Amino acid sequence: MKAFNPKSWDWFLVGSALLLSLIGVLLIYSAKFNTVSLADKELYIKQTMWLGLALLVFLVTKEIPPKLHEALAYFYYAAGVLLLLLLLAFGATKMGATRWFALGNFNLQPGEIMKIALIMALSRFLVYSKRSPRDLTWVLISALLALVPVALVLKQPDLGTSIVFVVLLFAMLFWAGLPYYFLLLLITPIFSLVTAFHWISWGLFFVALLVFLYHLRPGLWFSSFLVITNLACGVLTPLVWHRLHDYQKLRIISFLNPGNDPLGAGYQIIQSQVAIGSGGLLGKGFLHGTQNKLEFLPEQHTDFVFSVLGEEFGLVGGIILLAIFALFLFRAIGIAYKSRNRWASFAAWGIASYFAFQIFINLGMTVGIMPVTGLPLPFVSYGGSSLLVSWIMVGILQAIYSKRYEY
Repeated sequence: MKAFNPKSWDWFLVGSALLLSLIGVLLIYSAKFNTVSLADKELYIKQTMWLGLALLVFLVTKEIPPKLHEALAYFYYAAGVLLLLLLLAFGATKMGATRWFALGNFNLQPGEIMKIALIMALSRFLVYSKRSPRDLTWVLISALLALVPVALVLKQPDLGTSIVFVVLLFAMLFWAGLPYYFLLLLITPIFSLVTAFHWISWGLFFVALLVFLYHLRPGLWFSSFLVITNLACGVLTPLVWHRLHDYQKLRIISFLNPGNDPLGAGYQIIQSQVAIGSGGLLGKGFLHGTQNKLEFLPEQHTDFVFSVLGEEFGLVGGIILLAIFALFLFRAIGIAYKSRNRWASFAAWGIASYFAFQIFINLGMTVGIMPVTGLPLPFVSYGGSSLLVSWIMVGILQAIYSKRYEY
């Protein structure tokens, strides 16, 4: 039996993750404290059970050598894709979406598992590929690895998770050395989608793109690919908009103007802002949130759990939570920089990018600067799959940290 070596642990990383998880349990308890539903009142118990399971999985995961994950990276990816395919046939449907496997009293969300699998696979491909980061084929293969789960997740539908996969792709390409202006060019189709709602705005953007390409001269094939892609996005924008679900359209409209439908799609954002704003400097106290107590705030235990904290613990509580998240991200990024093994460095960077993006989107969503995407706040929001996957990632980071000097 291997002796316990406290020096091999990143105590700040693990400690901050554990503290966030415990804060999450308390906030879930508070969020459902006044509800009349017994099942909802006991959600914090289920979250505590998930946390216990997550910690056990963490203890196992941290003992797995990073080189084994590296060897099995494509197997993880294939297994994740298979789960997403099986989900379409055998998944449980809730609120119009098929995102979970129903396992008795618990639900398992394969989309969360796929996040780890994609990080593993992209790390393996980018490290072992002999092509230059400027090679279009290299970029396209990386994009294909991400777009397969994007397409499957959009079928559920789950727009938020699909965006995470795209962000992971760009984060990993950046770590692989793709120049920043190439990354900027690769996201131009998104700007085409946004500007194409009016032909003048899209025309001005397209001219700017051509001027940019002329000055940068990234190569004939890459330039042709971007021009064709942006043209297609501009033409297809109206079709894409009409194919979105009504709730997705309302989320976009409400993000741009919450007051447009204050009792409908904009209700969540408005009530969240009211809850956070009413907390003031020190908050109203634990279990004393008015918006929460009177259940004005929807989904307060999942997507809008930060609003509960803001109302009950105020600005000071919010700053403390942000400081804990900042410490966690600082340690995760530090592991990516310090790891001598390239695959481990890529995997650590991918995990850090995943956490950073979801934290930013969720917090931005609660204060109204980002659209409502349904992405949970890592460690804090209610959800067994999210908590389990988060702690698996912490286990991988801890394993990389303990082997950081090995090539």
